[in-house]
Amino acid sequence: MPKIFTSKSQKKGKLGEDIAERFLMKHNFIILDRNVTKKWGEIDIIAEKDNILHFIEVKSVSFDFTIIEGASRYKQYIRPEENMTFHKIKKMKRTIDGYLSFSNVPRETKWQVDLFCVYLDDINKKAQVKPMWNIIL
Repeated sequence: MPKIFTSKSQKKGKLGEDIAERFLMKHNFIILDRNVTKKWGEIDIIAEKDNILHFIEVKSVSFDFTIIEGASRYKQYIRPEENMTFHKIKKMKRTIDGYLSFSNVPRETKWQVDLFCVYLDDINKKAQVKPMWNIIL
C-alpha cells in the first residue's frame, strides 16, 4: 500500500523526494525503490548506478528567495543536513542492515549512503538539489 502524505511537512518531504528522484534519473541512476519502511526506520530512495547501491536520505526545506540589489540572498536560511540527527542516523543504519539482510542483494555488492538536500523556493516554484555523496554513518 503506498504511503499517504497528509501534513504540510509530509507533502514538502514528498515533493523533495520527487525532485531528488528526477535528479537521479537525469544522472542515469536506476531507481529501485522508494520509501522502504520497516518498523525501525525508513529509506527514502534506493537507487543503483555503476554497480553501486545508493541508500538516499532526502531532507527538504522551503525558503523565501529574494533579489536584493542584484545579489541573491536567503531571508531564512536553514541547512537541511542539520536535520540528519543522531537518532535518524541510527534508525537509517538499522533499516539498511535489514534491507541488505532480507533482500536478494549479493553479499559482495558495494553500497553507500547519500544525503540529498533539497531547497524549495515556494514563491518562484523552483528547487535546487545539493547531493552529499557517500556520507559516513
